Amino acid sequence: MRLVFICFCWMVWGCMATPDGPSTSPAIPATALAQPSPVKTGAQVLAERSFSDWQGRNVGLIVNHTALVGDAHLADLVHEAADVSLVALFGPEHGLRGTAEYGASVVDGRDAKTGVPIYSLYGRTRKPTPAMLEGIDLLVFDIQDIGARFYTYISTMGLAMQAAAEARIPFVVLDRPNPLGGTYVSGFMMEPAHTSFVGQFAIPIAHGLTVGELARMIKGEALLPGLASLELHVVSLENWTRTMTWEATQLPWTPPSPNIPDIETAWVYPGTCFFEATGASEGRGTLTPFRLLGAPWVDGEALTQSLNARTLPGIRFSAATFTPTAIEQMATNPKLKGQALQGIRLHLTDPQAFQPVETGVYVLHAFYQQAQAQGIDLITRKDWLANLSGTHRLYDLLTQHATPETIIAAWQAEVEAFRTRRAPYLLYESP
Repeated sequence: MRLVFICFCWMVWGCMATPDGPSTSPAIPATALAQPSPVKTGAQVLAERSFSDWQGRNVGLIVNHTALVGDAHLADLVHEAADVSLVALFGPEHGLRGTAEYGASVVDGRDAKTGVPIYSLYGRTRKPTPAMLEGIDLLVFDIQDIGARFYTYISTMGLAMQAAAEARIPFVVLDRPNPLGGTYVSGFMMEPAHTSFVGQFAIPIAHGLTVGELARMIKGEALLPGLASLELHVVSLENWTRTMTWEATQLPWTPPSPNIPDIETAWVYPGTCFFEATGASEGRGTLTPFRLLGAPWVDGEALTQSLNARTLPGIRFSAATFTPTAIEQMATNPKLKGQALQGIRLHLTDPQAFQPVETGVYVLHAFYQQAQAQGIDLITRKDWLANLSGTHRLYDLLTQHATPETIIAAWQAEVEAFRTRRAPYLLYESP
């Protein structure tokens, strides 16, 4: 129902948020306020300035259904802004409305509401072409990311930055919070040999950056070539700090893709996404993808007991049985469709303490041990695991019977080096 509601909101783009009028109640001393000020996204900050920064400009927007300011879509607001011309829309994986399935090609079109062309960046090309950019003098990115390197929206952003640099067009990022916060950094660094659309940059799996900060680092550290001359601008968040959970932002959760329906899924995804490279189900074909993992040969009770015995921070596990089925717009042909599976369900108990990538390694290791005991090859897509993890080291360590602790220790030095490198590009401090 939530996805249906989101699609409905998209179709009625014209509904604009009404600003609050002046308060007539007595002033409340700042010291008496129990809640922090709600976070304002870059798009909201710009909309409150009536897009005055863009007056006289022809604007191209790289957006999807998450580019909301209240109930209004950014495309509507820009289209209606005085002396600003919206001339093109660009859609990432899952399409402009966020309804296309994982990996499905997206086609070009024309927006029925504004009449401007829609160019797919997940079809014949994943980088804006010179023809697509013709007539544009400001290219803008506003998409909600989830803070994992292999979530493809940041790859779309990087390639669009390259295209803007080549066309000598300024590039603007309207910042949004990292749902995992800004302090958690973890996972193997992406190695050049494993560059792909799920790994464009030499960063860890969980990078702890907002998209605006990441754009600054991509340019400043030359994580992609050809960006030295790019005119990059970031419209910063207001009232966001690095330690904030998503709930603390007071922003509504709009599922950024069909299989990230809620914030709990966004939290576990950086670790359980490894299961895309296995013969086990990552939960697609259920309403709780990435929080349900299983296979026909799994002993869910044994997995639950062994994983809970490790007392991993912020998470607990329960045994589960499930059967992946076709779900429109989520998974029409999920792995192990129609098969009765046993496995585990993940329950997030403390987002502040939870470590998604480390948890993913422990869970993958537990499944691997059960598979080995039965003569089953768990890792059925070795190259995909390398693309997701950014290295063959995860596979090598796993098959060499390394403990989860040994695997996790293998990335610590590179993560600390990354923290040092990213420091100059941070826009927000910890409270």
